[in-house]
Amino acid sequence: MPHLADLLPTLAALAILVALTVGVLWGSRTPQYLAPAVAILRGAAQLALISLILGGIISDPLWVGAALLVMFSVAATTAARRLGWSWHRFAVVAGTMALGITVTLGVVFATGAIDFTPRYVLAVGGIVIGNCMTIAVLAGRRFYEAVNEQWDQVEGWLALGATAGVATLAQARQSVHSALIPSTDQTKTTGLVTLPGAFVGAIFGGASPLEAGRFQVVVLASIMAAGSVTAVVLLRSLRGVKVRPAVP
Repeated sequence: MPHLADLLPTLAALAILVALTVGVLWGSRTPQYLAPAVAILRGAAQLALISLILGGIISDPLWVGAALLVMFSVAATTAARRLGWSWHRFAVVAGTMALGITVTLGVVFATGAIDFTPRYVLAVGGIVIGNCMTIAVLAGRRFYEAVNEQWDQVEGWLALGATAGVATLAQARQSVHSALIPSTDQTKTTGLVTLPGAFVGAIFGGASPLEAGRFQVVVLASIMAAGSVTAVVLLRSLRGVKVRPAVP
């Protein structure tokens, strides 16, 4: 357990970075300029709490499963709220995310690419869940924005007798592509622009650079696979739009 004196540099850096974030956004009159700062503080508190909890459960399969279930529930709820909350929307988002995550993790651990141990299940599962949440939000929001912006075109298809799914097919396809752009760019530039967290964490944990690289490439492929399944299935479920949607 670190002493308070050891935490002072971290606390000082956090305070300065939060002040810088607020100052820049407030100075530019950005709406909700406090939101990023609140997110930083909330994230710091949550990480401190989860670090204490994980120290006692990381080797217990049952507790790791419970932790992943909590992560998934929070992720699905957050994504559903971003897309306009309803219990039906939550069920759709949760179902599509669960499909993408389950299929992907099944491949990763069934092939032996990563050892099926509580530690690795928690690490890879947490990363994939978080990225699936982001991709689901990007796909859903971009889809509703595109349908709203191109409503004349969609309405024309509907007037010709097309189903809602056919009328919004072009918007759905483009939205899947747009939602995957951040993950695609991150994967393409790995090692050239950034050193991803899983790679750095593995090295800090004592793994060789080669082993860390093997772990990271499996994680990146998992993010792309789970995100692709989630985005495609989610938009297939959301395409039944017959009334011009409000942008979430």
